[in-house]
Amino acid sequence: MDQLDIETLKSDVHRTLISKLDLEKLSRVNSTQAREAVARMIDEIIANQKIPLNFNEQERVRADLLDEVFGLGPLEPLLRDGGISDILVNGKDNVFIERGGLLERVDVRFRDDRHLLQIIDRIVSRIGRRVDESSPMVDARLPDGSRVNAIIPPLALDGPALSIRRFGTGPLSSSQLVQLKSISAEMMEMLSAAVRARISILISGGTGAGKTTFLNVLSQNIPQNERIVTIEDAAELQLALQNIVRLETRPPNVEGQGAVRQRQLLINSLRMRPDRIIIGEVRGEEAFDMLQAMNTGHEGSMTTIHANTPRDALSRLESMVAMSSLTLPERTVRQQIASAIAIVVQVSRLSDGSRKVTSISEITGMEENVISMQEIFHFKRRGIGPDGRVVGVFQPTHIRPKFLEGLRVAGIFLPAGLFEQTLEVN
Repeated sequence: MDQLDIETLKSDVHRTLISKLDLEKLSRVNSTQAREAVARMIDEIIANQKIPLNFNEQERVRADLLDEVFGLGPLEPLLRDGGISDILVNGKDNVFIERGGLLERVDVRFRDDRHLLQIIDRIVSRIGRRVDESSPMVDARLPDGSRVNAIIPPLALDGPALSIRRFGTGPLSSSQLVQLKSISAEMMEMLSAAVRARISILISGGTGAGKTTFLNVLSQNIPQNERIVTIEDAAELQLALQNIVRLETRPPNVEGQGAVRQRQLLINSLRMRPDRIIIGEVRGEEAFDMLQAMNTGHEGSMTTIHANTPRDALSRLESMVAMSSLTLPERTVRQQIASAIAIVVQVSRLSDGSRKVTSISEITGMEENVISMQEIFHFKRRGIGPDGRVVGVFQPTHIRPKFLEGLRVAGIFLPAGLFEQTLEVN
């Protein structure tokens, strides 16, 4: 039986199945028993209709229909694949995935736009959200923490579009990042020491560069006796800490009321006695309040920002402070940035799909009207290897950072040769 016939058959069996199911009764049974009962019902429908299917075809139809009833339909096999980091649905029959940092098209289709809309609605309804013509864009998340964005007509011209940014079952460790050659052991040792010594860090990078993953890794160095408050637009951080309060923004309701922005959460968090505040991503008016917090007793706070270079990250911060409607002199804003943030870490996704820390820079202060920076480590690309992988080297600049004094005061001493060693990556 060809693909088209199987899809038609599956649609017919699904309609018959839905007409026979008692969904209310099914919800009162545990999931394993419910799946077994529905599987038997599917086999009975196929047998009663005398549909000519071989064993493999019947297994496939049963699995697909179980996914349709209990999961997210055609997306379920992709969600079960731990190697997939992004699922991108550009319409009912145009689905791409990202695996190993590279995009590829997969043979996954929805019956029609209505089917895709049903899957989107199933995702967003789980967290009390809705998507329709009056609210055609939505951000949501799956139970495993994966971030979901959906946009539907009339805003999406070619039918509903869905993107799922997936996260692993647990955060990576610093040693794993070193093994993956995303960072050198010396660079990680220096950053781990900076976190323990309460030196504030800004992680910069483009979309999908691994900013949140790296923030998770760095947070593992925060002492367990500190109180942490996290603030996010969509909960993505996976911090293995005990004394932690996780806050998430709230979008406006259908009437456009009730929105809670990151700035409001940040201001409120200052009354919650945090030792450090971690903002998933700074992207607007909350930048000014974040800098104020870092400068008034919340040293060691961390955040991420979208930018292509460390210098661009500082320029973006300046622009975000301007969004807070405060008419501050340019020099004052730059002084706030220079005194609040000590380290800017640049992470990038390279042409072969790998993610690497490409630069670690230190903010050293102000020179006249400009924030002065010095690079401590950088990744120097040397070309592309025969296997298509980027070849390069993690190099120190042989500059000893000024924050070493802060480490010494905290009782942390780095090896003398830490800023001399080079690591080849191939």
